Amino acid sequence: MHLPSAGFSARLKRAVTGSADTPLVFLGNFEVENHWAQGEPALPRVASHAGSAVVNRMDEFTLLLGGKGDHVVLKTAPDQGYRDYLEGLGLALPTVHVVAGQDPQRTVSEDALADPALLTALAGLAAEGARLSAHGISVVEEQLAARTGLPLAAPAAAVCKRVNSKVYSRRLSDELGIRQARGWACETLEELAGAVAAAGELLDAGRKVVLKDAFGVSGKGIVVLDSAARLGRLHRMAVQQAEKAAQGGAGEPRTALVLEEWVAKRCDLNYQFTVGRDGSVHFDFVKELLTEGGVHKGHRIPARLSERQVEEIAGTALRLGERLAADGYYGVVGVDAMVDPDEGLYPVIEINARNNMSTYQNVVHEGGLAGPDEVAVARHYPLRLTRPLPFAALAERLDGLLLAGRGVRPRGLFVNNYATVNAAAPWSTTGVAPTTPATATATATATARGTAAEGPEGFEGRLYGVLVGASDAELAELDTDITRRLAAFPERS
Repeated sequence: MHLPSAGFSARLKRAVTGSADTPLVFLGNFEVENHWAQGEPALPRVASHAGSAVVNRMDEFTLLLGGKGDHVVLKTAPDQGYRDYLEGLGLALPTVHVVAGQDPQRTVSEDALADPALLTALAGLAAEGARLSAHGISVVEEQLAARTGLPLAAPAAAVCKRVNSKVYSRRLSDELGIRQARGWACETLEELAGAVAAAGELLDAGRKVVLKDAFGVSGKGIVVLDSAARLGRLHRMAVQQAEKAAQGGAGEPRTALVLEEWVAKRCDLNYQFTVGRDGSVHFDFVKELLTEGGVHKGHRIPARLSERQVEEIAGTALRLGERLAADGYYGVVGVDAMVDPDEGLYPVIEINARNNMSTYQNVVHEGGLAGPDEVAVARHYPLRLTRPLPFAALAERLDGLLLAGRGVRPRGLFVNNYATVNAAAPWSTTGVAPTTPATATATATATARGTAAEGPEGFEGRLYGVLVGASDAELAELDTDITRRLAAFPERS
C-alpha cells in the first residue's frame, strides 16, 4: 500500500521556491496543452469543444491547494454554501481573487490578463514576495507574470512545453531502457514514413495501433486503428499538413506524433513525484485508474499493487525526475502507466510535467479527511439541470451521503469542485455570476423560486468528488446511492 505522503503543500513550496513559507498564487488553467499545441502539427480535431465552459471551471480545484497565507485566482467566487462546507471540514482556504467579466471560453489566466484591477492587485502580492503557481505554464502565464511582476514558481514555458511532449516521453523512456509498447516517436516525415510502414505490418497481422498527437489532452488527439488503409489516410493527411505549413514559412516539413502498438492491460495507473529546483526528487503516490466499459471513471487510492510493483514505480520516478531536472524542469510531475495481464508494468505511457487531477485529490489525506485504513475513489457525476443549483440544495439532496467533519468515521462523498456543476448555466455563458455572498444568496433564492436562468433545454454539469469508506463494497453502495439521488434532477417547478 502506498498512500499520498504527508506534507505535500510545504514540500511543493520548497521544491519550486526554495522555502516552505513562500506565499503562492494558484491558477487552474486546465488543458494548458491547447496552448502548447498552437503552431504544432497535429491530427485533425476540433479546435474547441462544447465542454470548454465546464473544463475552464475546473479552475476551482486550486481552492484546495493553498492555505491561509496563499491566494487563488478564480473565474467566479465559490458558492457560499460550498465554501462553508469546506471550512466546516476544517480546511484552511487561501484568499480568493475573482476575475471581472469572465468568459466561459477562456482559461482563468486569459481572464486575468483582461482585468486591469486584478492585475494591480496581483502586482501588490508580488511586492509581498508571492509567486505564481499554475496548473501548467504556457506563454499566457508568462505574460501574466510579466504584467504583474509575480515571479513564476516554475520553469519557462518553453521548458514545460518540451518535457510535456509525448515525443519527449517516448524518447526519454527509450534512452533510459524503460519498458514500453513497441512504438515510434516521429518528428520528421521520414521518421513518420518508417513508423507507418512498421505499424502496417502489425495491422496486417491483426494487431491494433494507436496514433497520438504530441500535445493531445483528455482523449483528444488519440486515434486507435485496426486498419492499414485508415492509417494510410491519416499518414497522407499528416504529410499534407506538414508540407503546407512548410510552404507557409514554417521551415522544413515536420510532424509531432507517436505511433505505438495497442497492448493488453489489467489496469491503468497514475503516479506523481515532485522535482525540486535543487534537483531533488520525491515520490508522492501511485493511484489506480478505474474504468467502466473502457471509459475512465475515477482514481482508486490506494492502488491494488504489490510492494515490488510500487518499488519499481518509485524507482522509475526517481530516474525520470533526475533527467527532468537535468533538462531544466522542476515542480509536479504526473506519469500515466499500465499493468499488463501478467502483472508486469509499463511504467511510462506518458509524462505530464504539470499538475494532474490526482494533485487536487491530495487534500483528502493531507487534510485528514481519510485515514490510512480507508479506501478513497475519486470520480465525477454528470448532472442534467434546468437552472443553477446552489450547493445547499445539493447538500440537502445528498443528506447523509456527504463526508462529515472530523470526529466521526470517514464515510461519504467529499466534493472537491462545485463550480463545474453550474458552469454551463445561462448566467455562466453570459459572464454574469454570483461574485459575493450577497449576490450568491440572491441567485440561490431566485433559483429556489424557479425564476433564475431556467430554460427548456437545460444544461450539463459535473459534480467532482472523492468517495471515502472502509471498503470497495461500501464505496460501491455509496456510489449507487449518490447516482440514484442525483438522477432525480432536473426538477421543474
